[in-house]
Amino acid sequence: MLTRRQILKLGGAAAVSTALPPPTRALADADYLLEIAPFSLEISAKHTVKTIAYNQQVPGPLLRLKEGQPVSIEVINHTGSEEIVHWHGLFLPSDVDGAMEEGTPMISPGGKARYTFTPRPAGFRWYHTHTRAGNDLKRGQYTGLHGFLMIEAESHPGLYEQEFFLALHDWNGQLMSNADGSMNPEYDFSTMNGKVLGFREPLRVKQGEHVLLHILNSSATEPHWLALAGHQFRVIALDGNPLPQPQTVSMLRLAPAERICAVVEMNNPGVWVLGEVRKHIQAAGMGVVLEYAGSSEKPVWQQPQSLDWNYHQFSAPASMAAAEERPIEIPLVFESKFAGHGALDHWMVNGKSYPNTDTLNLQRGQRYRLQFINHSSDDHPVHLHRHSFEIRSLPGSADTRGILKDVVLVPAKTQLDVEFTADNPGMTLFHCHQQNHMDMGFMMLFRYA
Repeated sequence: MLTRRQILKLGGAAAVSTALPPPTRALADADYLLEIAPFSLEISAKHTVKTIAYNQQVPGPLLRLKEGQPVSIEVINHTGSEEIVHWHGLFLPSDVDGAMEEGTPMISPGGKARYTFTPRPAGFRWYHTHTRAGNDLKRGQYTGLHGFLMIEAESHPGLYEQEFFLALHDWNGQLMSNADGSMNPEYDFSTMNGKVLGFREPLRVKQGEHVLLHILNSSATEPHWLALAGHQFRVIALDGNPLPQPQTVSMLRLAPAERICAVVEMNNPGVWVLGEVRKHIQAAGMGVVLEYAGSSEKPVWQQPQSLDWNYHQFSAPASMAAAEERPIEIPLVFESKFAGHGALDHWMVNGKSYPNTDTLNLQRGQRYRLQFINHSSDDHPVHLHRHSFEIRSLPGSADTRGILKDVVLVPAKTQLDVEFTADNPGMTLFHCHQQNHMDMGFMMLFRYA
């Protein structure tokens, strides 16, 4: 008979993770210490990646913070370049959010900074660098500078026996020419928690357990599709926010910077592979073995025949729609400009590239509808800092309600609308979370009047 722990919302003190190193050490005058420094990451028995990491580990330390309880985090930069830490998905003041464009100071080479803030909202968030990389695919989000951040609520019962945190990442990127002559990154290796498939301890489970997976796509540029052979996922949260309609699905899709929380019932004993659905990406290393207690056979993979994912399946029923004020519409048109053979495309929002994009004014308390109009041939994972937004319309779908996110993938040649309430005054950055698009102008700012 199962004994299920009462836990905090999306992760509690009684839950454990065997997938991660221990938390950062506490300082006398700060709650946590993060040290940014060069690191040699052994991703397989034959391959080591020279990168930059937090506290000599990839991913960085799991930080469990209490919602509403002030925290102080010391960051020391041991590299020769300026750095900064963005606390992704949190409702923070602009000066500590971790974006230079909003006014958070950069950390000088050899310097240090103190981030003091009150974490909210509860849920699965993350932290990462927010620097420009340009043509240097050893900087910015191409590095190992990413870590898990769990903001725990005071109380919320949940039902699972184990939880695992998994970060998807791509390594050794090179700029390669597409058929049209523009340049995009391609990678040699893809990993979960910094290791290729077969080069780390399995996720060990027991029959009858319910396992909560917190999955982050920390890749600089690549979406990833995941399946767990012999099992299905009960998706309960996107980007750390509980869903109005959790659903059981056979696979997951995560664009860069997206997070998914899903419960898996361990009801099929054996040794299985949790891996990238696309064969060439799994062959590059993206996967991990899941092993039931008492099982020792060779890991099994079952290849899905199609890719299947749609945000709309998690939408609240139309009957749950609440009456609300009519929002102010803000159209944002995404376009690219070919910059020549061997160069990265330039990206524009409403015809302009950052830093020449328009800074739009917001009125505190006003509801806004952002219309993402993608005229380009690329998909874009767009991110709004310091706020969450509600998906309101999807390509080919009726009115959508109740799905709160901070990153959403806007497919090529489509329109997708979201709404948010301007309730966190300060400079607010909006950008594509694909590093090469952000670097080449796909950013703009909102300013509270």
